[in-house]
Amino acid sequence: MQYDGPAATPFVGRMIGAARLDNDIYEEVEHDRNATGQAAMVVIGTSLAAGIGSISEVGAFGLVFLTAAGLVGWAAYAWLAYFIGTRIFATAETSADWGEVARTLGFASSPRFLLILGLVPGIIGAVSFVVGVWFILTTVTALKAALEMGTWRAVGTALVALIVQGIIFSIVFAILG
Repeated sequence: MQYDGPAATPFVGRMIGAARLDNDIYEEVEHDRNATGQAAMVVIGTSLAAGIGSISEVGAFGLVFLTAAGLVGWAAYAWLAYFIGTRIFATAETSADWGEVARTLGFASSPRFLLILGLVPGIIGAVSFVVGVWFILTTVTALKAALEMGTWRAVGTALVALIVQGIIFSIVFAILG
């Protein structure tokens, strides 16, 4: 699908397409430099949904923290995935900048809106599992599109970036107490 400008697919349509693993939507978002704000709005919205869904466990402060952590985590993970994907797992076709990776990964978080269902007693475990698996699939699809690579290289990029991010965040949280 060729990107035809800002009105190619409406915002909600992009979110639904991303959740459906529609590669054309990921390609569109990748090339639309104006979609970075939309991607950030998806991340903020999904972080709020996750916080609201777990408000009984995390409280109001946790909601604010989860939202901020969602934004920081998205930006950091996008940078790590960009670096790893363009340096370690790159192919001859790999060509991307941080914005392309960040935009696709922002929209990849669309299924996380379902975490608001944590408000329904007794289903948070099942919802979290389904959303977690779905989020892995959307992340790999996003990286394939943004980094112009195959499935296994995208899986490797996703996994290494996640491990590095986990190590960095663990060190930061240990230092901050």
